[in-house]
Amino acid sequence: MSFADMALLTCRQMAAADAAAVQAGIPEFELMLNAGRAVTDAINARWKPGRATVACGPGNNGGDGFVIARLLQESGWAVRLALLGHVSNLPPAACAHAGQWTGPVEALDRSLLQADLVVDALFGAGLSRPLEGDAARWASALTETSIPVCAVDIPSGVSGDTGQALGLAARADLTVTFFRKKIGHVLSPGRQFCGELVLADIGIPAASLADLDLSVAENHPGLWRSSLPQAMVDQHKYHRGHVLVRGGDTLTGAARLSALAAARTGAGLVTIAAPSAAWPVYAASLLSIMVQRCDDASTWSTQLEDARINSMVVGPGAGQDVAAYALAALGTARPVVLDADALTAFADQPHRLFDAIKGPCVLTPHTGEFNRLFPAKEDNLDSDKLVRTQRAARQSGAIVTHKGSDTVIAHPDGRAIINTSGHPALATAGTGDVLTGMIAGFLAQGMDAFAAASAACWLHGQAGSLSGLGLIADDLPGLIPGLLQTLAHA
Repeated sequence: MSFADMALLTCRQMAAADAAAVQAGIPEFELMLNAGRAVTDAINARWKPGRATVACGPGNNGGDGFVIARLLQESGWAVRLALLGHVSNLPPAACAHAGQWTGPVEALDRSLLQADLVVDALFGAGLSRPLEGDAARWASALTETSIPVCAVDIPSGVSGDTGQALGLAARADLTVTFFRKKIGHVLSPGRQFCGELVLADIGIPAASLADLDLSVAENHPGLWRSSLPQAMVDQHKYHRGHVLVRGGDTLTGAARLSALAAARTGAGLVTIAAPSAAWPVYAASLLSIMVQRCDDASTWSTQLEDARINSMVVGPGAGQDVAAYALAALGTARPVVLDADALTAFADQPHRLFDAIKGPCVLTPHTGEFNRLFPAKEDNLDSDKLVRTQRAARQSGAIVTHKGSDTVIAHPDGRAIINTSGHPALATAGTGDVLTGMIAGFLAQGMDAFAAASAACWLHGQAGSLSGLGLIADDLPGLIPGLLQTLAHA
């Protein structure tokens, strides 16, 4: 599975791929027919024939709608079709398909909502402004019903580039899109608006991507599986990497979770540097993790002189005065993962942190921490999580893992991975500390920072799904080995 296979396209890139397919000799009429057939097949696989209303827009999405209406009718559905605008104003291919529809063409009206299914073929992912007029009134009426909705390409009113509702948008139970997913399909809230998402092959060749600058992909093991650390018969613990975790004196659970996750991810040795007052807590509760006393940044710096330390974790449960520990770790130019307090410590002077990054570094902020470290600019990008995270990575020189249900992992060179494996059960205390430790564990074993963050996010999400409801952060480390074993034999 290559980056191109998992690429997430902008609306402009999708239009270019469409145009390249047509230029390669695939008629637009045929692509539209294939799209309509894919949607119809998806509908018939999920619902029994009944009354269907197909709402068609004035562009190619409307053309898809005419195909869907005809094929649903042939499948036994009682179909009513509504068009926003006039058939004569449709693009050529859409107009040609409209000519094959033998039923009446009605205006958008609330009476059409007396149906068992609504097909939303008003606007596709390329919509760039809020719904207005009849379209807005229709969408508003649709949101007041409980009728199942199948959206063509993306629910009308949702931006295909950002996933944001441009104003009013109706949620879909099923969304069928084509060739490649768009960015708005996987970023929140677009992901929630789409409901179940089906990606259909409509005959656009992969070669249509050749001239596109692909920089964003959906997370998948195929992107990083080949770089996962491999256990070798002649290795000893230091060959597998040594992780050093800075432990706090009060919130001791956070560092312990990070340490356990690093060990379960494959690090050969994990050590917690703990304040003397809390040393008994750490030492008594951790059997496979070493615990060293560390009461100040000077002692920490001395510990960092051990060349066998391959990666460091600073931040989880660290409390105040953590900046000096983070700067010392970064000063080694060895891999560092900074989270929680180590990010907040630099909120007033972010460039102090950015200037100190000399080697591989992964920042793992949740949205609140991200906003403190990378304040929004007045450029209308406040809600564009992808663009803001890409900008943060360029600004900081670090891999930025902007956590959430749609975690974005951005590289300073502009590449980004959007993780969709997360599970709602992960929204509980301590799960972020586990993710931090997983990343550090991969880094200690020599994995590239971008790949390490991507792999850890995907596995973290899968572990959440395995555990499900009732999950607590303590459950996650023990699930990692099984997932790694499955990947190793996939």
